[in-house]
Amino acid sequence: MGSISTTASVGSRINCLTRVFLSSSSSSSSSPSTKPKTFASMSSSYHKELAAAKKAASLAARLCQKVQKALVQSDVQSKSDKSPVTIADYGSQAVVSFVLEKELPSESFSLVAEEDSVDLRKEEGHEILQRITKLVNDTLVTDGTYSASPLSAEDVLAAIDSGKSEGGPHGRHWVLDPIDGTKGFLRGDQYAIALALLDEGKVVLGVLGCPNLPLAPIGSHDQHSSNDKVGCLFSAEVGAGTEMQSLDGSLPVKVHVSATENPEEASFFESFEAAHSLHDLSSTIAKKLGVKAPPVRIDSQAKYGALSRGDGAIYLRFPHKGYREKIWDHAAGAIVVTEAGGVVSDAAGNPLDFSKGRYLDLDTGIIVTNQKLMPLLLKAVRESLDEKA
Repeated sequence: MGSISTTASVGSRINCLTRVFLSSSSSSSSSPSTKPKTFASMSSSYHKELAAAKKAASLAARLCQKVQKALVQSDVQSKSDKSPVTIADYGSQAVVSFVLEKELPSESFSLVAEEDSVDLRKEEGHEILQRITKLVNDTLVTDGTYSASPLSAEDVLAAIDSGKSEGGPHGRHWVLDPIDGTKGFLRGDQYAIALALLDEGKVVLGVLGCPNLPLAPIGSHDQHSSNDKVGCLFSAEVGAGTEMQSLDGSLPVKVHVSATENPEEASFFESFEAAHSLHDLSSTIAKKLGVKAPPVRIDSQAKYGALSRGDGAIYLRFPHKGYREKIWDHAAGAIVVTEAGGVVSDAAGNPLDFSKGRYLDLDTGIIVTNQKLMPLLLKAVRESLDEKA
């Protein structure tokens, strides 16, 4: 990730990109039927893969919901980066890996995912492994289509370890965060099962399972809605738009990002945890834009889902210096927003590049909004970074 000292070059690129965005916005308004070529026009559709991804994420969400209800302190382990990891993380990854391989048996399988089984293979991990294995089997049984004998502990370990792929620009690679927003999960707040597919380095489909996200729009002051029905599944395929449905299987509906053109009327999302993003920088950018509403702070890629259906208009993420973004933290969310009509870029206006392996090489941060607001947002970001430098 580029440092803030690069803001001079950032500024020149933003000026250029601002003109591009403005000209593209005006041209699109004059000929709305004209649609740019998408990656889908150069490739086959991904309907079969999307169906498998939706099934995998839905079952993983079912497992996570069960664990969250019965969460106890002994379920939390500690990773080397000190972030908590739960048995649901491992169980979710095992379920997604198993379902994708079962549903797409003719395809070579490559999965870039967050977890591995190293800690579970240790003696002190034996009890948790047994509980994960039972959870995975119980979850698969509820689907009713997997009638084979139950998975063994070794089967579960192998499924978890199938996520060791490095990704890259060639071939197809699934990208998974089994629980994005682990701290939100532990608090009983927002988290997401985030699954995407890369084809030749491009994100071609994405699914977000958000078990605690209300189906109704969330308010500007709270991540919960007065409507108590929760559990959203967002899905997007390149060139085909974004859909939302309930995790319990309602019919999907098309969603679209906010059409807000006036920054004063826009609300913005940012990370719940101050350790994950520079809230003071986001606040400065919001003030420059004239945003009046307070930030909506939500854990995980549930922010991308909420933004895709127009709950807010802007998402700002500026990690602390030295942090490297992982592709599984943004791949699914990015396509969910872009297929809903939004724009996702780094702080210099460059599109996110998921073809470089397990990490994103970014300039300073990630900004997300609609096409109309992006030129103004880029300008506010540049000015704020210049002041901070």
